[in-house]
Amino acid sequence: MLIALRIGVRSHGDVEAKSVSQRGIEPTTSDECHYGFPTSAFRTRLDEPRRTVCLSLIVWFGGIVLALTPPPLPSDDKRWKIVNGTMRKNGFSRSALIETLHTVQSSFGFLDDDAIKFVAQSLRVPLSQAYGVVTFYHYFSLKPPGKHTMTICTGTACYIKGTDKLVASAEKHLGVCQGHTTKDGQISLMTARCVGACGRAPVVLTDGELQGQVTGDQVIAQLERWAVE
Repeated sequence: MLIALRIGVRSHGDVEAKSVSQRGIEPTTSDECHYGFPTSAFRTRLDEPRRTVCLSLIVWFGGIVLALTPPPLPSDDKRWKIVNGTMRKNGFSRSALIETLHTVQSSFGFLDDDAIKFVAQSLRVPLSQAYGVVTFYHYFSLKPPGKHTMTICTGTACYIKGTDKLVASAEKHLGVCQGHTTKDGQISLMTARCVGACGRAPVVLTDGELQGQVTGDQVIAQLERWAVE
């Protein structure tokens, strides 16, 4: 068995290619790998600590070549470059899972199966762990959001002030349960465990804008305004 490291070096937007192996590997380019690693471990070889080193591990097993490289971007959509930038900034560390998922959510509005799989493969985390994070935090959505989103806080302080009644009133008015979107795609009704504004309970977010001390009548009025837009 022969193991070799393929190294691509990025510096100021220009890419050089270097190979380290026992048999001489053809130079690589930045398109072949996008894992970023600090160069401190390679200073004796490269002596350029400010550069970013890309690695892909090539393993030979009896003539079979296994290339452990990151997955390609899901599409040519430029938003994936923003997602990839978040992972690269964190050195493709597994600890960047939540931050990366947040970037996908903010860029696309929701997380579909392809997006979750891409992030899990890129950060080398089990797919079950990625899905576990997505389904645990209410911020993440597995479905495309409506044109407008109402998020009602159900944290302890807000619950004591009656947000359970606000949720029930909104569900009855829209004809959908929390966590879903109306059939016309106009309004999504969501809940959150806490939005960090307990002193203004009960709290509702209307398209991300925080509203404090909200009443049931105000909730219905807002939903009616959105419905006729």
